[in-house]
Amino acid sequence: MESNRVKFLENKTLLVTGASGFLAKVFVERVLSLQPNVKRLYLLVRASGKKSAEQRYDVALRINTFGALNVLNFAKKCVKAKLLLHVSTAYVCGERSGLIQEIPFAMGETLHRKNKVDINIEMQLVEQKSKQFVEQGCSEEETKHAMRDLGLKRAKLFGLPNTYAFTKVMGEMFLGHYRENMSIVIIRPTMITSTFSDPFPGWIEGVKTLDTAILSYGKGMLTCFLIDQKAACDIIPVDMVANAMIATAAEHFNDSGSHTVYHVASSYRNPIIYKQIANIMNRYFKKSPLLGRSGMPIVPKDLVLLSTMAMFRLYMGLRFKLPLQMLGLLSITFPSQFGDKYQHHNRKFKMAMRLVKIYEPYLLFKGIFDDKNLETLRIKNEAKERNDIPGFSPKFIDWEDYFINTHIPGLVTHVLNK
Repeated sequence: MESNRVKFLENKTLLVTGASGFLAKVFVERVLSLQPNVKRLYLLVRASGKKSAEQRYDVALRINTFGALNVLNFAKKCVKAKLLLHVSTAYVCGERSGLIQEIPFAMGETLHRKNKVDINIEMQLVEQKSKQFVEQGCSEEETKHAMRDLGLKRAKLFGLPNTYAFTKVMGEMFLGHYRENMSIVIIRPTMITSTFSDPFPGWIEGVKTLDTAILSYGKGMLTCFLIDQKAACDIIPVDMVANAMIATAAEHFNDSGSHTVYHVASSYRNPIIYKQIANIMNRYFKKSPLLGRSGMPIVPKDLVLLSTMAMFRLYMGLRFKLPLQMLGLLSITFPSQFGDKYQHHNRKFKMAMRLVKIYEPYLLFKGIFDDKNLETLRIKNEAKERNDIPGFSPKFIDWEDYFINTHIPGLVTHVLNK
């Protein structure tokens, strides 16, 4: 039986913002594969911005928060617009533990109940700081670092792990508060990884979250890491997120004024813990090592896993920082003998510290993302024999097989070009 979700796309007009992004590209591919007879497909493309935990606050606020409001205002002016589907992130939940439910944000709501966020005040703060930096004659680099620090400080004040998640929260607030009769679907994916099957297994563009650690380990640059070994690593293949976007859009296309949140996540239905991933990485790169500059295989050592920041700092200080400082002194006295060696080990040390700083909120995250809404939709569609769209449920993924035969080979092929 032909799926209603495929019929739903026929003769429809879609506007896709951020169309140059990884998820958007897969979404467009999925749409055209499932229903080539869309009426029009508008792709909004602009110069790529840096979407990361280290994003500067003024840029993130403009794109993730006020950008969402601008899209909503535009959609409300389109008289035939039926639905606005917004992609956020599951980590708008903040630094929580336990089961995290699919609930929209009320305006001003934060994890720290005493600190209610006022988006206009946040914008005023950014404008004041920008003016202050100009008056002080700060360089572009100094301004960039100051704005990054400001974003992280404001995020932590309201219980969010980083600037990206904080500005995404405020974007969701705008959508919920000003939606009026516009139907809103919020998609909150966890850490997005390479394709599971479509358009082909293992395709990825750029380095995503966990991949930085995987590739650094394969290159021999990562020997220890901060990880709660028993915690679930919540990952989801990008094509499953795209399929979920299409399925949820079909479900709410004829609603009026609905506001529904969907987690696209794996930690509740089919978790894989960080300890398992570390073991898989070790086995993969020992069997299929990367080649170093000399052309010789890089055989990685067993990864030392430390479960608290205090343990990590102590280990790094004793194991690396003190010897590195001694090596630095030797490199000054005997640069030809120790200079290159110092630079090599200093890069490895800085890489480990940088990765931990960026990903600490995720590596020690204790929450489990409830995906009840998406699972209910899957069951409903199965009952109605709507099976034309490939699955968006992670229940059936064999994670070990996915990492060894799909994801890591995809990283090596499409990111390292090897």
